[in-house]
Amino acid sequence: MRPDLVIIGSGMGGATLAAALAPSGRRILVLERGDHLTDTPETRDDRAIFGRGHFRPRQVWLDGKGQPFNPGNYYYVGGNSKFYGAVLIRYRREDFSPLRHMGGTTPGWPLSYDELEPDYQAAERLYNVRGQIGEDPTEPPHSGPYPFPPVPDETSIAWARARLKAVGLHPSSLPLGVDLDAWLKRAPTPWDAFPNAGSGKMDAETALIQALRHPNVTLLTQTRATRLRADATGRILAVEVLQNGQPQTIEAESFALAAGAVQTAALLLGSSDARHPRGLANGSDQVGRNFMNHNASAVLAVHPLRRNAAIYQKTFQINDFYLKGPEGAPLGNIQLLGKISGPILQAQGVPGLIAHWIAKHSWDFYAMSEDLPDPESRVTLRDGQICLDWRRSNWEAHLALVRTLKAKLRQAGFPLVLSRPFDRKTPSHQCGTARMGADPRTSVVDPFSRAHDHPNLWITDASVLPTSAAVNPALTIAALSLRAARRMA
Repeated sequence: MRPDLVIIGSGMGGATLAAALAPSGRRILVLERGDHLTDTPETRDDRAIFGRGHFRPRQVWLDGKGQPFNPGNYYYVGGNSKFYGAVLIRYRREDFSPLRHMGGTTPGWPLSYDELEPDYQAAERLYNVRGQIGEDPTEPPHSGPYPFPPVPDETSIAWARARLKAVGLHPSSLPLGVDLDAWLKRAPTPWDAFPNAGSGKMDAETALIQALRHPNVTLLTQTRATRLRADATGRILAVEVLQNGQPQTIEAESFALAAGAVQTAALLLGSSDARHPRGLANGSDQVGRNFMNHNASAVLAVHPLRRNAAIYQKTFQINDFYLKGPEGAPLGNIQLLGKISGPILQAQGVPGLIAHWIAKHSWDFYAMSEDLPDPESRVTLRDGQICLDWRRSNWEAHLALVRTLKAKLRQAGFPLVLSRPFDRKTPSHQCGTARMGADPRTSVVDPFSRAHDHPNLWITDASVLPTSAAVNPALTIAALSLRAARRMA
């Protein structure tokens, strides 16, 4: 039966869209190039995940110099969210307006925080977010409370939170999509970067499961979209796929592209034809451009005389320097990482005995700063292969954030503080390659995520984000997908 809507990708954007439209009765077909992530011993084995790279895809992209690398981009039902840290935080209100940074000024959004707020609220309900309003001085207005109270600090983490408060900071509870009891029942491990093969994390698959309870929603796995076809009027007619390696063509009334910022751009560019020589949805020449990925570092605060007995650790954040650091410019977000283990540090080249000692005595933080849009930071195709030329920006602000955090941690009583930037080749918070805007000459989709060039094509993943802000993008992707669903309905 011909579907009314084909959704390409089952990550946060595609799954949320399917869940929102499922009650409408529309015939919805979700395509996922991967398969379900099944529970195996490796799903809770830090040596397998971080040391052997058991779950990393056997895939090669090229960097800006043409050098091959293996990206951290996962293909399962639920997409990259199967491995995410379950942080479901709103952009700050100020992120939607032009904001001056050390590395330049952001362009702002074609909509305000207040316009998106109802969808943020609905997304928090959909993903059962646990949080607490009133602790974070940068928290934007909420029209209602979080659905559940925050995930509790472990004893070692409560001690660290108190020490940071004592030096004038405002640690606040991280908004998390985690059922702690369900997660720990399977095994006592962190959830950050560990794959979810059960019900502990509220990842995109949990929303898709809700959608699939409706008989009008169908999921096809092992089905990779290879090309979109458009007619002379600009309507998308069909998507060509490889289903279990066999070519198929699927026609539908409408299409939603939610394959992730890199793969979405690659599919549009690879769908060029005589009428669209630069690719589909690319009348503005912006498809693939403005790729952003957060500037991020791991910061380990080590106390030689005190052991950190935390299992999961990841329960608070610090936004004191989000909008204004000591230098006067925004610096970014600080949050706890999932608890670092000896094998994780060994995978980064730290010798065994030292790695295990550090892991037992460290409190582990994630410092994250905004990457600014740059049209030359982009995704292209080179003989059909993805080329990701990420041109990191605003690095001075990130160095200032790490420097400021280190000083505060030493002031809080941690005599040894170590830091290491995350690999620039790991697109963990990829966004921006099909930017949203009101002007078709400078953007790919309108403020409701519909393509300017194609009336029946929507893009509902992180590629539409005009800016990366300095917080995890998952909740904003979900909120924009709910906004798109309302317009489609």
